[in-house]
Amino acid sequence: MSRVLSEAVAPAEGAALWAKRVALVALGVAAMAVAAKIKVPMWPVPITMQSFVVLSIGAAYGFRLGGVTMLAYLLVGAVGFDVFTGSSAAENGLAYMMGGTGGYLLGFVLAAGFLGWCARRGWDRSWLNVSLAMLAGNALIFAPGVMWLGVLYGWDKPILDWGLWPFMPGMVLKTALAAMVFPLAWRAVGEARG
Repeated sequence: MSRVLSEAVAPAEGAALWAKRVALVALGVAAMAVAAKIKVPMWPVPITMQSFVVLSIGAAYGFRLGGVTMLAYLLVGAVGFDVFTGSSAAENGLAYMMGGTGGYLLGFVLAAGFLGWCARRGWDRSWLNVSLAMLAGNALIFAPGVMWLGVLYGWDKPILDWGLWPFMPGMVLKTALAAMVFPLAWRAVGEARG
């Protein structure tokens, strides 16, 4: 099995490895919180960079550390910190998480774990493979998101029009960006270590 990007950059062992992992989780949670609040104007809806960050953390950190990072992010939000898209200090925590975005939040954990699994097998080193992995990762975000919308609001509502189709243009752009970043990052790491 291959190393993931976070293992290839500044390798560490023992106590330094645990300190590095804690720092990576904290950095990942912070990146998710910032990405949730940045809105890029786009048609038909503005996009945030959260799914890009989720997929990137998964690919860079691996299955376990990527999954732990997403769980830590959810825990920070569950205790009431304003780290989610569209949330506020007054409306946050578990009640917010059980609302319309709850399924997508679950999808973040699934997608980060899946991307980490793919990266461990070297899928993040070629444009084609990382593109396929990122598309599958996006499906793992949207599937529970759309299903949860159906549970909350009823399947007789236009669930796909609310929770899937408006986000497709942004998803395609973010997937393309991530697919370019990872092979280039591996090339840079290879040159630096070579």
